[in-house]
Amino acid sequence: MKAYKTRQSMLARARRATTAAALGVSAMVLACSPSDVLEVEDPDIINPSNVQSAAGAQAVRLGALARFNAATSGAESLFLLGGLFADEWVNGDSFIARQEVDQRVITPQNNFLTTANRVLHRARLSADQAIELLGQYDPNAPRWQVAEMYFVKAFTKNLMAEHYCDGLVFSTVVDGREQFGSPITTTAAYEEALAHATEGLALITGSTADDVRVRSALQVMRGRILLNLNRHADAATAVNGVATNFRYTMRHSTTTADNAFWTFNNNARRYSVGNSEGTNGLNFATANDPRVPVCVGGTPACTAIGVTQTRRDDLSQPLHIQMLWPTRDASIAIVTGIEARLIEAEAQLKASGSALAALNAARATVTGLAPLTEAATPAARVDQLFRERAFWLFGTGHRVGDMRRLIRQYNRAENTVFPTGAWHKGGNYGTDVTVPVPLDEQNNPNASGQLCLARTA
Repeated sequence: MKAYKTRQSMLARARRATTAAALGVSAMVLACSPSDVLEVEDPDIINPSNVQSAAGAQAVRLGALARFNAATSGAESLFLLGGLFADEWVNGDSFIARQEVDQRVITPQNNFLTTANRVLHRARLSADQAIELLGQYDPNAPRWQVAEMYFVKAFTKNLMAEHYCDGLVFSTVVDGREQFGSPITTTAAYEEALAHATEGLALITGSTADDVRVRSALQVMRGRILLNLNRHADAATAVNGVATNFRYTMRHSTTTADNAFWTFNNNARRYSVGNSEGTNGLNFATANDPRVPVCVGGTPACTAIGVTQTRRDDLSQPLHIQMLWPTRDASIAIVTGIEARLIEAEAQLKASGSALAALNAARATVTGLAPLTEAATPAARVDQLFRERAFWLFGTGHRVGDMRRLIRQYNRAENTVFPTGAWHKGGNYGTDVTVPVPLDEQNNPNASGQLCLARTA
């Protein structure tokens, strides 16, 4: 991560993300004379004393959640860019940085990925700061509030490990000073994320709705990380008891943050839903699967949700529009009980060679999904499981991690997993299976100019 903001600057951003009421601050506008202007307090600078209270700690916590929203479904994050790198989306505009993500020829200078990297680190650091401030100034706050900050830390680290090459760096801020981290492997990053999730779970002893919500999110998070660590039986144990209808939801509104899928697909047409991209990609756009409803721009179904254009932003066709989140304020569940069932299904596949019963139990929760029949071979059963995961978890940042696991844990060749062959805008797909650490990290003296320790899955 680039040179980090001081604690004062970071807390200032968190403060702006919440309401002034959370800190008991009243806004005053004074413009009576030139000298008055010189005496106006700069709202971009905050004294640390302003958050040295229970209200201040709560404001930083809410700011961390606002940043977490932006780092997931509220901006062009790894949810979108990762799906573009995989097969969930294809590029629909002429920006070179997006094209190189779609084509799998990513440079460390890629500005879109650099921005996505920054917002993830900001969410992570804000959660760190909230944990410290809550412990010091609001020790009687409900334990689920602190636990949720550990969830944010676990989620962001795991998401980055699923996408980035070996060489991840997690720096921090201590007493207002940057503490630069050193490059670590993705396995080490998964272990750190697992420790955060485990620590968060240990804090929750209550049974309120919020306790259950955060506990379930942490359980699924632990299960997801354990899958990445190739510990399938432990992953199934981790998610035991999570309700199938559980949803940890990111909310959006027209006055705060738009749903990024609506922004970049439905509205700007810079992304189009993928459809058998590069031979290996799944047919998300034309599968007619109720879990990923899709329409073609200009058709009655698309017109009904406000999409009358028939071409992508780069004027190419077809324009495939997702209908899961059809409005700018649509909420999105980023962790679900269905994911818990899919984790259990994979553990069953590993243990017994079949996940059919678990997969069909999940499918039975959606009208219009017929039960599956058992695939004929072990390899086909793996394909069946990962296709189910792809449609259930579409758009929520899981796909790259799953494709890398197919290579790493199931011994698939890279050119049988990621899109390959002729790229749809000319030339051929590259061979990237990871996202490089951004060039900005060269500012970190511990990185020694080496941005990736390895680029393997």
